[in-house]
Amino acid sequence: MSVQTRDHDATSAAAPAATQLSPEHLVTSRDALRTLVGTPSVVALQKQLPALDVHCRAFIARSPFLLLGTSSPAGDCDVSPKGDGPGFVLVLDDNTLVIPDRPGNRRVDSLTNIVENPHVGLLFLSPGVDETLRVNGTAVISRDPELLERLEFNGKRPLLAIVVTVQEAFLHCARSFKRAHLWEPAEWQPRAELPSLARIIMDQTQTTECSLEELESKIEDSNRNLY
Repeated sequence: MSVQTRDHDATSAAAPAATQLSPEHLVTSRDALRTLVGTPSVVALQKQLPALDVHCRAFIARSPFLLLGTSSPAGDCDVSPKGDGPGFVLVLDDNTLVIPDRPGNRRVDSLTNIVENPHVGLLFLSPGVDETLRVNGTAVISRDPELLERLEFNGKRPLLAIVVTVQEAFLHCARSFKRAHLWEPAEWQPRAELPSLARIIMDQTQTTECSLEELESKIEDSNRNLY
């Protein structure tokens, strides 16, 4: 099945009318923002570290999931989920970590951005832990066989690795997760209230290259063959 990606011309699609926002209510300067929000505490500023410390490394070792934020040179942003067993991200030293790039949909939006603009932001999560770890830095893409061997899992090596040079790292407070009740099963919404991914894709793409049943089967096979 073929669908449109960033490599294709999307200008022909009719864009929806933009919502009109009142200019006098827009916050357009740092000074105006600080006037509204106030200033951070000394502790909030001092907790930002230039490298990973023992607590950051312990969090990464227990994290099975992260969000990778990247941006193209033009400022087009992307956030991609990355997940595996706890500690799937390899920490080489206090300023270097490595993320395996496991098989996916081959869009490579994040990797394309990194090739053109190395700046990245990471958000590490650990189930049941309301705090998160934020890491900012720069990244390169490596296919070093020795590095890929260290990232092998279930007998499978990733094709590529994302090597991040850490510039900032700090733990983020729990308030957003507590407001969302993210780890509380009683607050979770029933999955059945949303259509299946295959149904959504069929509606969005109007593809005629496969049936709904065939796409459901492809997605199930993909979810079974994780490596």
